[in-house]
Amino acid sequence: MPLRPPKGYVSETDPRVSPIGHAAPPWLVNYADLMTELVCFFVIMYALSAALNKDVQHAARRVREMIQEGHVAGSVKVDREGLKITLQEQGQNVFFESGSAELTPDMETLMGRLAPTLEKLIDQHDIIVEGHTDDIPIRNDLYQNNWELSTSRATNVVVHLVREKRFAPQRMAAVGYGEFRPIAANDSPEHRAQNRRVVFFIKNAASNAPKTGPPSSAASPENAAPPPRKAWFERVLSRIRPK
Repeated sequence: MPLRPPKGYVSETDPRVSPIGHAAPPWLVNYADLMTELVCFFVIMYALSAALNKDVQHAARRVREMIQEGHVAGSVKVDREGLKITLQEQGQNVFFESGSAELTPDMETLMGRLAPTLEKLIDQHDIIVEGHTDDIPIRNDLYQNNWELSTSRATNVVVHLVREKRFAPQRMAAVGYGEFRPIAANDSPEHRAQNRRVVFFIKNAASNAPKTGPPSSAASPENAAPPPRKAWFERVLSRIRPK
């Protein structure tokens, strides 16, 4: 006499049951289907992300080639926020004279090589130019400290790209960090040269989307509808929960 299957299980005499192994609960079919759909979803999202960032990946590869050819010291990094191009004053490359924010001829030449790559990104991405200095104090008739100097240097780089290379000014910004974000210890001339750098931060297009304003006072959290993603998961879970 065959045993009576537990509630929610298929009888072992059912022709759909495999002769090997235990009978599976009926909700497992929906659960396995959900897992398959989630895997497909994340694969599609990954492929879509790679396609959307193809221009950034191409720009990073071009800049790496320029750095490897020995034109200038620096690094290129791509992360979830965007593309970061770091150019350092090392060797014969002098971006600015000491205590000055005016671009040297070497820096103008470097901007001429870098501009064609950045120009392909300016239509869809914001570009923030960061100025950094070493920790040697400065005080002259124009700048009271390294903070003002680094900000002025970043601003002059932005102005050069806007005036000479016709970059869209609404996509450009400048910020100065002074000596407060070093990448090396300020204990030797070589390390100080690494800290005297200019960083181009090309933000991902997704982060450039305008943010929505505050919610209306008429819609309270209690009466607000659940987010679409949460409501979708609730419907799926209600279908696969055993009764």
